[in-house]
Amino acid sequence: MRITKIGHSTVLIETGGTRLLTDPYFGTFGHIAYARVSPPALARDEIGRLDGVLVSHGHWDHTDRRFFRGLEPDTPVLVPSRTSVVMRIKGVRSPVPVETWKSLRVADAVITAVPASHLARTVGWVVQTRDACVYFAGDTYHRPFMTEIGRRFQIDVALMPVSTYRIPLTMGEKGAVKAARDLRAGTVIPIHLGVQPRSPLLRTSQSPEGFERRLRKTDLRTEVVHLADGEAWKVSTPDDASLTTVGEGFIPSLHQIGHNDSVWREHGRG
Repeated sequence: MRITKIGHSTVLIETGGTRLLTDPYFGTFGHIAYARVSPPALARDEIGRLDGVLVSHGHWDHTDRRFFRGLEPDTPVLVPSRTSVVMRIKGVRSPVPVETWKSLRVADAVITAVPASHLARTVGWVVQTRDACVYFAGDTYHRPFMTEIGRRFQIDVALMPVSTYRIPLTMGEKGAVKAARDLRAGTVIPIHLGVQPRSPLLRTSQSPEGFERRLRKTDLRTEVVHLADGEAWKVSTPDDASLTTVGEGFIPSLHQIGHNDSVWREHGRG
């Protein structure tokens, strides 16, 4: 599995021919209150073919209308349940709503929506393949549900925010250390680093490096991988890694259920 940080919370996950993109945002200006720190490593038209797009929530820095309108019409865009209307306004032609703890198969990956906590309706995503299990947090605070995520899934890599602003919009350094413990992730890759408040009064000194220093003061052996925009990292897992951790039972694919069906099967460990 290869993980490439495009910028902010936009990450390209490639495994066994399957290509997934998280929270697409390619704007270079930012927002009236937030500035883009640096441009994304790739432009919208440089991403190439995708098997699916995972959207955690509908905020401006996680949904790119021009990107959505340029997608192939049959590319599934997975979104939190009960956000289809908002996502269509954001440019998604055929959103695929998924309820928390429900799963479906996209190409060679099993994807599960997991709980998240933010100012908007949101989910996180767990991507399971024969190579590795990846948790994408989106924008979330640390909450008790992370213990359950860590119980249900054997997470190799957690893509998650580890620093926040004066008005917290995600978990900060302390919360991220707690999340790393609860999730039992082998590796953490910090994300949500592509924008910052325009006002210095709203910024903090928190950073991925500060998170790692706090982590090293604990008994956790979690690895931290710092990726610059455009950098890629290959996940190393045992050769016999497989999808057996997803549990027993039938998991529908998009071809089997259709984009607008709401029949999802719950799965997970335990």
